[in-house]
Amino acid sequence: MPTKPPRKPLTIGDFSRADGARHPHHPRSYEVSDQAEIREVRAVRRIGRQRAAAATGAGAGAAKGVVFCSCGDDDGTAHPTPESNRLLDPLSPEGIPARHRARWAAAAPEGLREYAEALARGEEEPAPPRGVPYAVVFGWLGAPRAEPRDAAWLLAERAPWRLLAGVGTEELAWAVRQTDRAGLEGAVRFFASEEFTTRHPKRRRVPDTARDLLLRHARSHRPRDLAVLERRLLRTPDDRIRRS
Repeated sequence: MPTKPPRKPLTIGDFSRADGARHPHHPRSYEVSDQAEIREVRAVRRIGRQRAAAATGAGAGAAKGVVFCSCGDDDGTAHPTPESNRLLDPLSPEGIPARHRARWAAAAPEGLREYAEALARGEEEPAPPRGVPYAVVFGWLGAPRAEPRDAAWLLAERAPWRLLAGVGTEELAWAVRQTDRAGLEGAVRFFASEEFTTRHPKRRRVPDTARDLLLRHARSHRPRDLAVLERRLLRTPDDRIRRS
């Protein structure tokens, strides 16, 4: 007997609080793919629509489970209820966003977990961890995630980027030589990013060994980044510097 294909993830849009308070690292939209969480979201949507229908004179139909509300609300935000506030509010400790952030923080590499937990709690500028090699940070950035568009996806982008931004190219290049495959994925993303490519040419000089590792990985796994790496990574301090 054929198995049913997995349900598509639900996309949750902006769930703004009336007082305007927001979690500083919460995305404007995210996906819910866990089936139990999908059922929870659908339940609170149904509650909101039924109450809205009852308030507009469709109480009899709503009581039978027929929802007449035609507002087009797909995210459960047009008719907030205490139930939807607990489940979808990014600041609710019982909510789905908090669960996703906690799961992301728990999966952080050793030495980075405390930093990740602080960001997950909503701290905007926690103290960076000390003594963690940048090779590990590259690995954190490049590691595949089981749910890449969940409510923690913005955190997953920002956290390692903040630790790498402003680090000298020489230190980063040494980390490239020390990292693993996931780290090379993260390193290619970082070296192809605006944060690096807009640095002064003197700060884009990368030793041949690290440069070759980055180009080789990009060629095999991130070909869309290859051209910018070839153009923006300067080979040695003796190269003629050209702006591109």
